[in-house]
Amino acid sequence: MKKVLTIAGSDSSGGAGIQADIKTITAHKMYAMSAITALTAQNTLGVSGIMEVTPSFVAAQLDCIFTDIYPDAVKIGMVSSGDIIKTIVEKLAQYKAANIVVDPVMVSTSGSKLLSDTAKDVLIEALLPIATVMTPNIPEAEVLCGFAIKDEDGMVRAAQAIGERFPGAVLVKGGHLVNDAVDLLYADGTLQWFSAERVNNPNTHGTGCTLSSAIACNLAAGHSLADAIKNAKAYLTGALKVMLDLGQGAGPLDHTYRL
Repeated sequence: MKKVLTIAGSDSSGGAGIQADIKTITAHKMYAMSAITALTAQNTLGVSGIMEVTPSFVAAQLDCIFTDIYPDAVKIGMVSSGDIIKTIVEKLAQYKAANIVVDPVMVSTSGSKLLSDTAKDVLIEALLPIATVMTPNIPEAEVLCGFAIKDEDGMVRAAQAIGERFPGAVLVKGGHLVNDAVDLLYADGTLQWFSAERVNNPNTHGTGCTLSSAIACNLAAGHSLADAIKNAKAYLTGALKVMLDLGQGAGPLDHTYRL
């Protein structure tokens, strides 16, 4: 059985973060492990509180994982402090982790800020350079490239600018644009589009977490990066099509969906 580690924050409502990652990994019939970076009091309507885990305890979690059940892939989501980010980078280097998928979480789907300005700088300078692939959405890509993205031409310019800045690949997710759900991969100087139908489902809480975790699962299974993204998008589309509706806000995905 393949093993996938998620390093992220806990979502008390179960729709995003560690909980969404574990559900996604389990749905891919893989073994899920977690290192929690923060506790959040949140639901599909927003985030009301964040309690960070200490860097030393994050390190302790990672030591226990890597010295016992070594992961085949690592997904990194919410990391709310610079010191935690530095700790993660140090530990992943120490244990020579591979297949690292970084979802550069800066704001939640509901618009809540999840990353301080100082932590953002450390994320850009220390964490993104070790990513096999990063998966910014449009607002996050705008932060990384420094200009507004209004259309697919803007996605091309952003992907190139970000991709030339970091050694790994970048997948710019186009879900915030008004057309179909198209994402753009820049890897080794080459651009590749990935298209999927836009599902008219308001329950989008945790979609970014789910996609990045699914990519990590596919990399753990030995798929190429392009195939990993294609398969992950198919999984996310299927989960959205189930149309699960649980709460008053944008309820979480249905992670009981199977490919």
